[in-house]
Amino acid sequence: MSKDIIIEKLEVKDIRFPTSKQKDGSDAMHTDPDYSCAYVILHTNSDIKGYGLTFTLGKGTEIVVTAVRALQYHVIGKYTNYIFNNFASVWRSITSDSQLRWIGPEKGVIHLATAAIINALWDLWARIEKKPVWKLLIDLTPEQLVSTIDFRYITDVITKQEAIELLKKEIPNKQEREKELIKNGYPAYTTQVGWLGYSDEKIKSLCKEYLSKGFNAFKIKVGQNLNNDINRCRLVRECIGFDNYLMVDANQVWDVNEAIEWMKKLAEFKPTWIEEPTAPDDILGHTTIARAMDEYNIGVATGEMCANRVIFKQLLQNKAITYCQIDSARVGGINELLSIYLMAKKLGVKVCPHAGGVGLCEMVQHLQYWDYISLTGTYEGKWIEYVDQQHEHFKHPVTVINGRYMPGKEPGYSCEMFDETFKKNEFPNGEVWKNQ
Repeated sequence: MSKDIIIEKLEVKDIRFPTSKQKDGSDAMHTDPDYSCAYVILHTNSDIKGYGLTFTLGKGTEIVVTAVRALQYHVIGKYTNYIFNNFASVWRSITSDSQLRWIGPEKGVIHLATAAIINALWDLWARIEKKPVWKLLIDLTPEQLVSTIDFRYITDVITKQEAIELLKKEIPNKQEREKELIKNGYPAYTTQVGWLGYSDEKIKSLCKEYLSKGFNAFKIKVGQNLNNDINRCRLVRECIGFDNYLMVDANQVWDVNEAIEWMKKLAEFKPTWIEEPTAPDDILGHTTIARAMDEYNIGVATGEMCANRVIFKQLLQNKAITYCQIDSARVGGINELLSIYLMAKKLGVKVCPHAGGVGLCEMVQHLQYWDYISLTGTYEGKWIEYVDQQHEHFKHPVTVINGRYMPGKEPGYSCEMFDETFKKNEFPNGEVWKNQ
């Protein structure tokens, strides 16, 4: 059947949620975000559709939507069987469009648009196979999985053959790991307690709530005011104690030396990591910060704004990060993300995905399940971020029980939205936005 399925139409929507009203998602850099997404639906000549998205913060989503439309000709009219048997070359055709790549290349708006399309293709593939994406990934042979990856620019760190060997080595353990994961789930940390615009009382209340829900790892936003950061770190530690984990996130607001000096003042609160301490493209800056933080046993984490596998390659090569924070919609979709996981595995860096945004929790869980089952076999000192927002808009939202993500069985990439959400939240004519 799949060999006869053709992608006939690509539909793209601008979906926005007015989260800025409650300061949900607020941090030192992004003080008033409206959580949003460019949402892709792939229509085929069958009753199977593919759904994918890329996360945005409101304004500018219309630009990503335009970029998606500019790239759509790469998939419309194509047989799905051809795409999935030649996925690396199809991915390269999208990212190497000889005219459109000029406004990247492989970064910014054009790469966000690429991610939305690629995510929808993987969702479509999984639905055709009647599997969740995580199961599709683990059931692919090492050769099949590696065939989806474009290794251009990263063979100095990992080759196709090395990637195949890494995956083959783990085959004997996969079945047992899958059973264990389905039973026990994957550890999560929550950022819901620590948005920068929240009052002290709200932070205390949320810490209590998420402790009762079984969470043992909490992240708060920092970077605007040092005294306020000290007070908020102390407040959270008083709520969660020192037996639980605390992470802090500066969202790129500091210079390199400023980051080091600021974090020395927060070291007494024993944060597991400082996230996005400086500009996301500054590999050497992250390296300098990482070496300075070694003395305090504070890791450096970044990745949600890293543009592509080449930036990740350099961060990993330079030992600039302790925690690799891939994002399911920042780089060019699953194909590119797999290459980053493989480089992180080879170079011994833990992957802890960013997942605070529309649909990001839903998508990225699949990748982390695959990483545990097929690649690393451990989640010690690793978590998937969890933010309790907008899940009600998805037909198959994440399930988090006792502070752990639980794998689902529904086919696809978990990002199909309800029609009612389009009616209310599509910009600018949805009911929510007509009344603004």
